[in-house]
Amino acid sequence: MSLTANWSYPTAIRFGAGRISELAEACKAAGITRPLLVTDKGLANLPITQNALDLLERAGLGRALFADVDPNPNEINLAAGVAAFRAGGHDGVVAFGGGSGLDLGKLVAFMAGQTRPVWDFEDIGDWWTRADADAIAPNIAVPTTAGTGSEVGRAGVLTNSETHVKKIIFHPKVLPSVVICDPELTVGMPKMITVGTGMDAFAHCLEAYSSPHYHPMSQGIALEGMRLVKENLPKVLANADDIEARGHMMSAAAMGATAFQKGLGAVHALSHPIGAIYNTHHGMTNAVVIPPVLRFNRAAIEDRIASAAAYLGIAGGFGGFYDHVLSMRSDFGVPDKLRDLGVDDTRIDELAANAIEDPSAGGNPVELTLTAARALFEECI
Repeated sequence: MSLTANWSYPTAIRFGAGRISELAEACKAAGITRPLLVTDKGLANLPITQNALDLLERAGLGRALFADVDPNPNEINLAAGVAAFRAGGHDGVVAFGGGSGLDLGKLVAFMAGQTRPVWDFEDIGDWWTRADADAIAPNIAVPTTAGTGSEVGRAGVLTNSETHVKKIIFHPKVLPSVVICDPELTVGMPKMITVGTGMDAFAHCLEAYSSPHYHPMSQGIALEGMRLVKENLPKVLANADDIEARGHMMSAAAMGATAFQKGLGAVHALSHPIGAIYNTHHGMTNAVVIPPVLRFNRAAIEDRIASAAAYLGIAGGFGGFYDHVLSMRSDFGVPDKLRDLGVDDTRIDELAANAIEDPSAGGNPVELTLTAARALFEECI
């Protein structure tokens, strides 16, 4: 048999409305007695964050917060978080928020006991084995958006502040020990964040489904994840208090990040350098670049997308699926071009060079050459 693969699937997930109440118990289950709650600047003073801190404090676990996290976190944020972790004598992290807070929180727990620089653990080959696994602190993940899926991931995305390149930092023990998915935490998201994160989940599922690598479990999860987004993101946007639809969106987010063990592709390869250089919202950037990438990949994925369209109840095969993506973007208020997100055409050569080096590029069903990447950026901008 010629088929071989390495598979690893998610961790313990406590899913359901109101389950944030189990935060202290989850910490104790992970062996954390003095947690540092890591989140982003925008969430720091919101009621959902203060409630989480209240829960920890009432359980005798302290009330420690680190929120110096940028929308696209970098090694400066990480160093500050590690310093706070060490200074407070913490033994674990509660990573709380969207992708930025979750990624940085996981990396704080990872790096707090390491002596090598974080870039030594980039997701290249077996670089993760360089880490002192015994020095990695446990982390609990609590997503407050429904898009990134970082809560079930074994890596974190970190922007190099000097080179403006996003790097994926990987280690199996970066995976959270326990995840609390409480859809009530997503109710207060602004509409455009709901759109951006929801389209991020869709992009994860779509790219994983389209990847040529062999992973039938991911394939099925990605397909069902697309269905959940298609059916539930419009419901959430029509009624922000629809907890059931929000729950389905949280499932889709976790499913997308689980599925992309199979691979990502050109959508993310283009999006990562854009976010690193122009500080755009990752999910919204993905949403803008999906149609050109679908056209670019059409010859390799047309039959596969036709099968997905049938499962999703979309008539017309690849063309019908493509038109549905355009309709979703239009209905949700997604900009048509990257220029609408503040991206200009002055750095296309740099963007293209970074895109073909991005780890996601290797999962694209059509080779992403420098010429192709440049043409895609020109079209997207």
